[in-house]
Amino acid sequence: WVSLALAFSFAAYGFFRKTLPIGPSQGFLLEVLLLSVPALCYIAYLIATGKDHFISSSATDTALLIGCGPITAVPLLLFAFGARLLRLSTIGIMQYIAPTMVFLIAVLIFDEPFGTIQAIAFALIWTALAMYSWSMFKGREVRATAPATR
Repeated sequence: WVSLALAFSFAAYGFFRKTLPIGPSQGFLLEVLLLSVPALCYIAYLIATGKDHFISSSATDTALLIGCGPITAVPLLLFAFGARLLRLSTIGIMQYIAPTMVFLIAVLIFDEPFGTIQAIAFALIWTALAMYSWSMFKGREVRATAPATR
């Protein structure tokens, strides 16, 4: 269920980022404002229950937690700028690059188990992506070579 929720939520996020009539920076500010309310409530809960990490941890941990904000914000801003320039289908295909790199690092460097089932799943996913990409590029060629009609 988690994978389906992530897929649908990110698809909705990409759709709204592409179609909303506000700029990427303004949209990011709106996202931060909307999400800051539940985040601050959760931080208040952690502080009240003694499970917080800001007050009771070392200066290094606090600096790392604070540094996570810009490290998270920069890719989101870049995605928002890129989403305005690219088609959603192109963005969707590009989203397979990072998980594939993580998968290859896990198998080739960290010696994670890679059996027949995993090989079949990996091959099916990339075969489907190749077929979709081919049909997308083939459709672009047909539109480019079609004569203009009135």
